[in-house]
Amino acid sequence: ETAKQLEIAGVFSVVIEAVPEKLASEISQKISIPTIGIGASANCDGQVSVIDDLIGLNQEFKPKFVTNYENIAEKIAVAVNNFSCDVKSKKFLFSNNIL
Repeated sequence: ETAKQLEIAGVFSVVIEAVPEKLASEISQKISIPTIGIGASANCDGQVSVIDDLIGLNQEFKPKFVTNYENIAEKIAVAVNNFSCDVKSKKFLFSNNIL
């Protein structure tokens, strides 16, 4: 009902988040504007995901419908640790060209 009201109001699409597959399909069939799913099944016209979820940036929060394609959080931690070690050991020095 809400999706239909939004369509009548003139929106160009609706985002459907974390709804069961059957409901996503029903909404997509009952409105003529595109439905964009975020954890709402392949029955939507398109898909979207939060980049932080895709790349595994937040390890504490992970919605059940998220697929991590990478573990960037781990790589960031390694990079920050390496930088910290270089600074503490004075291996990291600013170039005169930067200043």
